[in-house]
Amino acid sequence: MENGVGYVKKNLLNGLELLEFNAINPAARAWLDTVANVRIHGETHKWPVDLFKQEQPHLKPLPSLPYDIATIRTVRASKQFRITLETNRYSVPAEYASTPVTLKAYPDRLCIYHQEKRIARHARSYDRYQDIEDPDHPRALLEQRRNAREQKLLMRFMTLSPRAQDYYHELEQRRCNPRHHLRKIVALSDIYGAQAVARAMEDAFTFQAFRLRVHRKPP
Repeated sequence: MENGVGYVKKNLLNGLELLEFNAINPAARAWLDTVANVRIHGETHKWPVDLFKQEQPHLKPLPSLPYDIATIRTVRASKQFRITLETNRYSVPAEYASTPVTLKAYPDRLCIYHQEKRIARHARSYDRYQDIEDPDHPRALLEQRRNAREQKLLMRFMTLSPRAQDYYHELEQRRCNPRHHLRKIVALSDIYGAQAVARAMEDAFTFQAFRLRVHRKPP
């Protein structure tokens, strides 16, 4: 019996150069139509294309859902919210760092799941040592860091004066971006000192003028 796999390797794949994996199907279809199916078969001594016409009415229909050819494995995302496959690193959303996830590897893509939810999808790379990141995946981490910085700024502002909380409330009522004003006030406290900033806050309440002016200390 003819070795079908060997025949395909030696006749279709040998020397075949493809720019991407998806091109294999059109190349194989053309090879079947022009070479493999229109030759005299070594075992049957007939054309495969004629034998297929005889067999075709007896074939059963394919399943309505495509066969899942993915290789499935459980992996753990790193602290840098990456999973690794064949030396390449692929991102997952930052909130899944250090979390076990399910990797489904297809010839052209990777799908990553946490429980039943798909959390990431990447085109599969056949280069080596690549770092492939979805720009949306660090978003939660960046937001967490931004919130931490904003919280640290607010806590430092609250230490400048006993009336800092009331001052912040006035800023919220009067300004569109109170956090921007807080950054300026904290920066001024680094230059002129907390006492000068506290006095300026008291003046603001006295004159109901919430535009911070810091008086320089006399030399």
